[in-house]
Amino acid sequence: MKVRRFFAPDMRQAIRLVREAQGPDAVILSNRKVDGGVEIIAAVDYDESLMAQAPQPPSGAAPAVPDGDAKDSGAAEAAEDDPPPRRPAGAGISWEQDPAIRSMRDEIRQLRGLLENQLAHLAWGELKRSEPLRADLLERLTALELDPALAASVAAVAAGADSEEHAWRLALAELAGRLPVDESDSLDAGGVVALIGSTGVGKTTSIAKLAARYILRHGQRQVALITTDCYRIGAHEQLMTYGRILGIPVQAASTTAELRSALRSLSDKRLVLVDTAGMSQRDLRLSEQFSTLTDSGMDIRTLLVLSATVQRPVLEETVKAFGRVPLDGAILTKVDEAASLGGLLSVVTSKHLPLVFVADGQRVPEDLHPARALNLVQTAAELARDRSRPQDALLARHYGGVGADVLV
Repeated sequence: MKVRRFFAPDMRQAIRLVREAQGPDAVILSNRKVDGGVEIIAAVDYDESLMAQAPQPPSGAAPAVPDGDAKDSGAAEAAEDDPPPRRPAGAGISWEQDPAIRSMRDEIRQLRGLLENQLAHLAWGELKRSEPLRADLLERLTALELDPALAASVAAVAAGADSEEHAWRLALAELAGRLPVDESDSLDAGGVVALIGSTGVGKTTSIAKLAARYILRHGQRQVALITTDCYRIGAHEQLMTYGRILGIPVQAASTTAELRSALRSLSDKRLVLVDTAGMSQRDLRLSEQFSTLTDSGMDIRTLLVLSATVQRPVLEETVKAFGRVPLDGAILTKVDEAASLGGLLSVVTSKHLPLVFVADGQRVPEDLHPARALNLVQTAAELARDRSRPQDALLARHYGGVGADVLV
C-alpha cells in the first residue's frame, strides 16, 4: 500500500491533487484543516484487512507520515512504504461519512435540481410557443386536479383540434371514455352486497339509500340489513332506525359465525345489504374485518365507499388497503361537498375500479344515482370552472418533459 500526504488551499483542490497523483482508485484515509488550507492522507493499493488489525488514531489526527520529504502547499509528500493508519479491529473506511464528500454530493444534488428545474421551464415555455392548443389544454386539465400522467395522455388525443373549445370537448369525451363506470345497475339483480370503507365516508347512509331504492322497485319483503360494526358507539342503533323507517329487518353479526348464521336466516330475501365498520386504511383490524366477509362461505359482492372530499394520495392509499379483498365496484359519496373530482377520477381510472353509484346529498333515496361517466366529468369541469389557472411553475414541473423534445 502506498500512502501520500497532500496539501491544498481547499478540499476540492486537494481531491484533484489526489486524483492526478494516485488516480481514481485512491482511498482517502483522513483529512483535517491546517494553516493555509487542508491536509489529506490518501493511499493506493489499499488493503482493508490490514486496516482492521490496528487501533485508530485520535479523532481529527492525521496518520503518521514522515515529514522528511515534505513539499510546498499544493504538492504531495512521498511515503511509499509507510505503515497504514491504525484502526480498531472491524472498523472500515466509509467514503459516505466523509464530511467533504457528503458536502460535495449535496452541492451536486442541488445543482442538478436547479438544472432540471430550468430545463423544465424552458421546455414548458417552448411547448406553449410551438403548441399553444396543447399547452392550454394541459392547463385546463391540471385545473381539474387530474393526475399529470393522465392529463398528458388525455391531452394527446386532442392534438388534431382546431380551437381551444374543440380540444376541451375532445379531452372531456376522452376522459369520460376512460372512466370505469358500471352502468348495468347490477344491484337490481339482488344477492348479498357488503359496503366497506374508511370512517365517515357515509357507508350507513348509503346502505339506507340502496335499501330504499330497492324497496321502491321490489317491495319491503325483499330486503334485509346486517351490520358487522361492533366498534362504533351507536352504530347498531343507527341502522336499526333506518330499518324501522323502511320497515325491513336488521340483524347484527360481529363474528364470521354470526354473519354466516344471519345470512342463512335471511336466505329468502332477494337483497341483503351488509354494513361494515368504518376503519382507517391503516387500521390493523382491517384484516379481521376482511376475514369476517371472506370466511363466511357466502357469495358476497363488495363495494368500496369513497368520499369525494378526500385528497388523491389518501384515496390511492385507501383503494390499495381495501383492495386486499376483491372489489366489485365503488360508491362515490359527498359529491355535493367536493371542491374537485379530478383526484378521484384519476384514482379509479388508474386502479380500474368501476363506479356504481354516486351520492350527492343526505336525502334517502333521492340523493343516490347510478354512476354516469359523462355526468361525473361534467361535474368535475364545473367545479374547476371558477378555479384560477395553475401557475407556470407547477405546469413546468408536471409537463416540462412533455415539451423537452422540441428543445433537441
